[in-house]
Amino acid sequence: MSTGTLRVEVYVAREAMPLPGAVVQVYDPAVFPDGEPIAELTADESGRTEAVTLAAPDAALSQEPIDGIIPYGVYHVVVQSAGYQTQVIRGVQVFAGIEALQQVEMPPRQDRLPEVEFSDIPVHTLAAPGEPNQTEYSTARILNRVVIPQYITVHLGRPQSNAANVTVSFRNYIKNVASSEIYPTWPENALRANIYCQISLTLNRVFTEWYRSRGYDYDITNSTSYDQAFVKGRDIFANISRIVDEIFDTYIQKRNFTEPFYAEYCDGRQVTCPGLKQWGTVTLANQGYTPFGILQYYYGYDISLTEAFSISGTPRSYPGTPLREGSRGTAVRVMQQQLNRIRKNYPAIPALTVDGVFGAATENAVRVFQRAFNLTADGVVGKATWYKISYIYVSVTKLAELGSEGSTIRPIAGEYPGYPLRRGSTGEAVTQMQVWLRAAGLFYDSIPVISSVDGIFGPNTESAVRAFQRTFGLTADGIVGPATWAQLFRVYTNLQGDIDAGASGPPYYPGSLLRIGSRGENVRTMQSYLNAIGRVYTDIPPLTVDGIYGSSTAAAVRVFQLLFGLSSDGIIGRTTWDRIVAVYRSL
Repeated sequence: MSTGTLRVEVYVAREAMPLPGAVVQVYDPAVFPDGEPIAELTADESGRTEAVTLAAPDAALSQEPIDGIIPYGVYHVVVQSAGYQTQVIRGVQVFAGIEALQQVEMPPRQDRLPEVEFSDIPVHTLAAPGEPNQTEYSTARILNRVVIPQYITVHLGRPQSNAANVTVSFRNYIKNVASSEIYPTWPENALRANIYCQISLTLNRVFTEWYRSRGYDYDITNSTSYDQAFVKGRDIFANISRIVDEIFDTYIQKRNFTEPFYAEYCDGRQVTCPGLKQWGTVTLANQGYTPFGILQYYYGYDISLTEAFSISGTPRSYPGTPLREGSRGTAVRVMQQQLNRIRKNYPAIPALTVDGVFGAATENAVRVFQRAFNLTADGVVGKATWYKISYIYVSVTKLAELGSEGSTIRPIAGEYPGYPLRRGSTGEAVTQMQVWLRAAGLFYDSIPVISSVDGIFGPNTESAVRAFQRTFGLTADGIVGPATWAQLFRVYTNLQGDIDAGASGPPYYPGSLLRIGSRGENVRTMQSYLNAIGRVYTDIPPLTVDGIYGSSTAAAVRVFQLLFGLSSDGIIGRTTWDRIVAVYRSL
């Protein structure tokens, strides 16, 4: 019998906060729950446990299909922490010679949720009976350009089924799919070829809005008959995680087509299809085929690998070349600033002087970050590390913004406004409700994170309200009546401690727009904040702090808005005010 390893990572709020001190127990299923655990571990200040060595079948058993063979070890994991819902994950998969990563998000305990949540990881797709292929896809161009989404919403069943949705980051979705669809023991070229297909298929669904254009409130299903496997809460594998972080923004494109190619694939043994055969990629990789060569073998020679136009939720794009010791300039300064902000939530990362000089201290901080997030710990900021730093930075600042949003509107102490809120409603009560709903979305993956708190009850807010209602056992009608309002307030109140861990009270939004012609202390505050931010984000021009909102202030605001994905109108409304405050405080 060979061995593999298992490491557990415990988070609150979508990796925005680790949960140090969480207790993790690993069990042999044969003695669970009454027997003694194989190992008992404690999460460190980054939320990670030590890796535990566990028995697993020989890796050779996963290199070709063998009937009746499960080529991995199976274990149960229990995670506990005071004040949080206990998580029990049954069926964690451990392969020989591979590090398995069980990432666990711990929802704060709520009165309408059970004290323990159970998750069952089914038999791996390659070892389970195949489902008949019922693929449908479109070549219609819906979106204007290919953008990597920050989050993707997955329907946990076939289309039209009464199944739940979950919202996860795009990269974590691809890591989950790859870990569910292929064995991590395969040759790396086979892994990469399969992952390119999974990315391309996903982006095709997003780009053509295949499901959303048909009235569904999700982007893709987890049915292998229609899309690809996704298992909520399953473990992923360190080598697959590393590959996805390197290539998550690259997809297959057919000549003369704009949309990402719908890269149909199947195992090629239990299920046949006209596209890539998963088991066949192992044979081709062992024969020396490159990942692109494998793709050409199955899809023809009129394909290319294309990088997406942009990555949603990223403050600044990768500079194009790796940053390493000796590098200097704005990109280094931005990266140092982001690491310093991340450090507030991940204190193992050492503090840095934000000087734009990549010295030994910066290299050490990068290595600590890379180890904490399962990247190659070489101290070099390549594309994978850059975008991981950016993703975690956005996550922790978004948590901080919740404190900003919650304190910059007039407190109404949870009092129901006296009338139901529904699609089309506007005003302060909608704004308050959106603050609470946005917070719930960061802590519960069954609830999509609404993109803005704007006081307008639109379709995205309605979809998130329905998800919230389903999560907490309410009538899922998308209308915020007294029961939903009260539950939103209770949830937000219970989350407040975790939100406060990532934020403290910023200056209040003054309640009216700042634009050309505005004067006063609020203008002076914004000018001062923009100057501070501009020392890191040097595209923002320096301002005279005089309290007069002239054309130069409007120009600086426009640059800020472009950098942070806001509507670039040069006017400081609530959304721009809150983002300026959040970025300033993160410095």
